[in-house]
Amino acid sequence: MGGHKEQDVARQGFDVADAAPLLLDPQGVVAGWTARAERLLGYTASEAVGRKLAELLTAEAAERVPELVERCRVDGGWAGLLTARHRDGRPVGVIVRVTPTVEPKGRTSLLVLLSEPAGASGGALSRTVLEQMVAGSPIGIAIVDTNLRFVWSNTALEQFGGGSAEQRLGLRFADVQPGLDAEAVEARMRHVLRTGEPVVGYEHVGRVRSAPLHETAHMLSFTRLDDERGRPVGVYYTVVDITDRHRARQRLALLDRAGEHIGRSLDIMRTAQELADVAVPGLADVVTVDLLETVLGGAELPPGPLAETDTVALRRAGQKASQGELPQTVVEIGGVAGYLAGSPPVRCLTTGRSWRQDELTPLALEWAVGTAGDRENTFLELGLQSVMIVPIRARGVTLGVTTFFRRHRRQPFDQDDTHLAEELVSRAALCVDNARRYTRERDAALVLQRSLLPRRLPEQDAVEVSACYRPADELTGLGGDWYDLIPLSGARVALVVGEVPGHGIDAAAAMGRLRTAVLTLAALDLPPEEVLAHLDDLVARSAGDEGSPGEAEGTYGQSVGSGCVYVVYDPVDGRCTMAAAGHPAPAVVTPDGAVTFVELPQGPALGVGGPPFESVELTLAEGTTLALHTDGLLAREDEAQAAAGTEQERLRAALEERFPTLEGRCRAVVDALAPARPYDDVALLMARTKRLAAGQVAVWDLPADPAVVAEARRTVVRQLTQWGLEELVFTTELVVSELVTNAIRYATGPVRLRLIRERALVCEVFDGGATAPHLRHPRAMDEGGRGLLLVSQLAQRWGTRFVADGKIIWAEQSLSGPAE
Repeated sequence: MGGHKEQDVARQGFDVADAAPLLLDPQGVVAGWTARAERLLGYTASEAVGRKLAELLTAEAAERVPELVERCRVDGGWAGLLTARHRDGRPVGVIVRVTPTVEPKGRTSLLVLLSEPAGASGGALSRTVLEQMVAGSPIGIAIVDTNLRFVWSNTALEQFGGGSAEQRLGLRFADVQPGLDAEAVEARMRHVLRTGEPVVGYEHVGRVRSAPLHETAHMLSFTRLDDERGRPVGVYYTVVDITDRHRARQRLALLDRAGEHIGRSLDIMRTAQELADVAVPGLADVVTVDLLETVLGGAELPPGPLAETDTVALRRAGQKASQGELPQTVVEIGGVAGYLAGSPPVRCLTTGRSWRQDELTPLALEWAVGTAGDRENTFLELGLQSVMIVPIRARGVTLGVTTFFRRHRRQPFDQDDTHLAEELVSRAALCVDNARRYTRERDAALVLQRSLLPRRLPEQDAVEVSACYRPADELTGLGGDWYDLIPLSGARVALVVGEVPGHGIDAAAAMGRLRTAVLTLAALDLPPEEVLAHLDDLVARSAGDEGSPGEAEGTYGQSVGSGCVYVVYDPVDGRCTMAAAGHPAPAVVTPDGAVTFVELPQGPALGVGGPPFESVELTLAEGTTLALHTDGLLAREDEAQAAAGTEQERLRAALEERFPTLEGRCRAVVDALAPARPYDDVALLMARTKRLAAGQVAVWDLPADPAVVAEARRTVVRQLTQWGLEELVFTTELVVSELVTNAIRYATGPVRLRLIRERALVCEVFDGGATAPHLRHPRAMDEGGRGLLLVSQLAQRWGTRFVADGKIIWAEQSLSGPAE
């Protein structure tokens, strides 16, 4: 009984802060001596090393040495009270703690720690102060020997689990903290023992046995303890709980990841999925994102929470599970997620406030309705334990809800988790709302695009045509480039390609106005250079009227600097006339596949002023292909690196490729020269020329004699009969009679009559006059003036165009029935 009492006193009074360590070999001979041992007993290292421990004790204490050696062998250590003999001969009572150790070479030694009992003279105050500091410190402190077994620890270390200081004695780190990565911790202890280099600020994350659901983080520091000869005797280490700091870093990292990964596109569904992807597994095990159907459609929503109804239907826009597997009853992406009235998701929608339940009722049914499966599942069957629901709100508008679940193996959600989820969802909500607004604007832009660009090119017999348009603006899918094919009188067509600087709705609106202006000018049957001249005047004048420099530009202000190429092709004789305003010249692909580029004089861009526009005229063989394009087709991001002529060579190589269809060739050229997201808008219009057969055109030169009118009528009747157009004989006779009569009566020089049978019957009368005829409305008693009025009533279209040596009055009649 006395021995046990002695050991209890030794354990209670032992002061490691003031202990004097020394080392004994297996025979009890002092092998290592320290300065503290010298201060305690008075012997120097040279006097103590080599002497048996029994020689340093009183005779009574020396008799107990064999006993304590045996106890160390059996029990793995010994602690008790002994009386030592000071160098000056006086007895000194000491507390002794003996622990077996193994040196690096495998030799067994005894580590002896000597300490004066509390209250001993000369050191009571320092030990008391140090004991208070160690005992009251929130930092866990421990000492392990060279076998990494605990020889001492303070009370604060107990808060990290692993039992009391007495329970730790002789155990290793893995024995007291099995839930942590003991191998990594002990590896650092061995590194410190081997090198002597301290390890400061090592962070260790794991789950301790006392709180298996709670992830903890600790900061550990390790320092080697050496004897007077510099030999390692153990490791002194400290532990600080940094779980709160670790969780704060995790939250910041999660929010930083959210800022990086959420909202990378303006697609609503993708943004919702990005929210779910970011939250798993850092915040939750299962996340679902449900949005109102009106949000997915981009509709404008009323501000404030929603009104509660019997059942609220949302669309599943995103979902994610940490293990990659969702419950079998989960709604598919894009499917309807219905929630019962009064359920937590509906309450979050109607109140606009978050909701959390730390522990779900295991046997309660889920709130959703209409999910897959024959019956509803309980939360226990779904493996869900804790839940948070956060409404998705942005700019005062409720867009949907995000639901976060944790499974049983994790700690339930707490208030900090709710704050983090709200911050995460609020950031995503702005991205979702931006995507919703973009969807609305994009739909409006697409409607504008459909109204501005031709849905399909008009049918005609002059050219076979194909077009390809690829915008650079990925936000609206709309730019300022356009193309057009415009049927003209006399079976001719106009081919137009142009571009407005910039992208987006403003550029598209400016393009729409320019395209409308070109259509209007084309109806006047003006030569290409005059069309561009009128268009240039319109842009310059309108831009000046819209405001002074520095003010917001209107659509015509946006048009300044636009480019355009205007081409007129006549399938009767193959003549082609073209002019350009700050725009690339067309490429010409001959029937044998050779590619050339028209030497077209470049006029100034529209609205900027400069020299007059010039046109060139050339004759194209049947089967020749014209390629009109905007400069975006050949644009490069670094124009300075593009050598002169390189772009044309790239286009030449692409056009030389053979394809069975013109549409396939057009698409292939754009794919070869422009990436999927081009640097600039790209428009390409390709037209393969045709020729009207000789039998489709009939021409007669008529003398300027009024008597020739009757002969002209008879000639026309014979020609229409030959063409099988007897049903048009009556109206055509009247039209020819009026037009020839007017030409002979009011014009000078020769008169020429021409009939063209294409998709319409065209009647043309040429004369040398320079004055344009005018449609009049004669009074009832007038003897004349009804000719053109009659022509306008009988023909589908009619008009006048001027040529180099006179004018042509023409009228068209449909061959497919009356005009609608």
